[in-house]
Amino acid sequence: MNYYKTKIGNGNIAVDDTILVKDAEAAAGSKMLTGFKPLFSAEAVTRLENKGYQIAGKTNVGEFGLDLLGEFSYGAEADGVLKGAAAEAVANGEVKAALAVDMNGSARRAAAVSGVDFLKPTYGTVSRYGVISCAASGEQIGVYAKNANGIKDIMDVIAGHDEKDGTSLRNESYDYSFTAVSGKKVAIIKELSEKADAETKARINAFADSLRASGVTVEEISFDVFDTANTAWQILMTAETCNNISRYDGVKFGHRAKEYKNIDELYVNSRTEGFNFLTKAVIMYGSDVLSKNRYEACYDKSLKVRRVLAEKFEELIKQYDAILTPASSKTAYEAYNIHEAFGKVFNESAFTALANLIGIPALVCSGVQLMGKHFSEGLLLGLADAVERKGE
Repeated sequence: MNYYKTKIGNGNIAVDDTILVKDAEAAAGSKMLTGFKPLFSAEAVTRLENKGYQIAGKTNVGEFGLDLLGEFSYGAEADGVLKGAAAEAVANGEVKAALAVDMNGSARRAAAVSGVDFLKPTYGTVSRYGVISCAASGEQIGVYAKNANGIKDIMDVIAGHDEKDGTSLRNESYDYSFTAVSGKKVAIIKELSEKADAETKARINAFADSLRASGVTVEEISFDVFDTANTAWQILMTAETCNNISRYDGVKFGHRAKEYKNIDELYVNSRTEGFNFLTKAVIMYGSDVLSKNRYEACYDKSLKVRRVLAEKFEELIKQYDAILTPASSKTAYEAYNIHEAFGKVFNESAFTALANLIGIPALVCSGVQLMGKHFSEGLLLGLADAVERKGE
């Protein structure tokens, strides 16, 4: 698989294809947006460039970031073992770090598979200005790097308030200094560990042992909310995606079909040609949960579930400083037929959806995932650093 959608230069930062870089094609992995070149860069990109970083190129993503690891990026063949493009660019040492949008866990899965770190920060701490948006209430720009120090370096630059982004929090800056970990308490989530394969469980156990060696108390607990969180987030995510990509109709934005007899055929033919099967499935599901007969039972109820689960997590995090879970059910994925994608992505998102749903930070390190309360990135990075230093 060719990892780079567009090679820009010999820079030290890769940027995924859902994040705008001025004059570089931003297709979000879709035929629908092929050839689109923005007139401005995303705020996170601009902040990095202002600090002297250079963009190496745009990396492939699955269409609108909806698949497992980017396997259904338009124009990029995926066969054999699947890898995430931005994660692999970091793993191979081609770049110091990479920016990616975490909407439905694909960035975290890619980090776990490729053996690099990825931080999805607290929602609203990094500007979403310049993101090709699908699910605005939960998507967030995050950072890939080889280790916790690499993530800290980039987060120190890109985080902070941006008046151009209506979801940006008011803090002008955030502190990503590593928190001392001795005496902290971490909970392994039993329900998620049971969903993972033997190799992933071994990673969890090895990570826990390293934490214990650093003075951290690690306990396994039951916290059975993740399937509920996943269902709620898939409903909200598909509904928001359906709304957001409705602008790509062959008239105002995106690919336009050559054959049509009237405006309805223009819409239908353009979208039929421009979107892949998974995107169409997401649109159909999103349309259904927003329909008059289903809105209250599905969409509105999911908003209430989001609030309830946020409160449940707040209660848990009073007892523990962070939770430790798999980032995915397995350590490697094989290529598969796109008609299986909707179900596969739904099942794998059980590990990642809670962080998107309630906006908490999530960090992948050594193939496993840490989650904590809002603005606890310093602690998560400190825990990761403690493990990484013991592995040196």
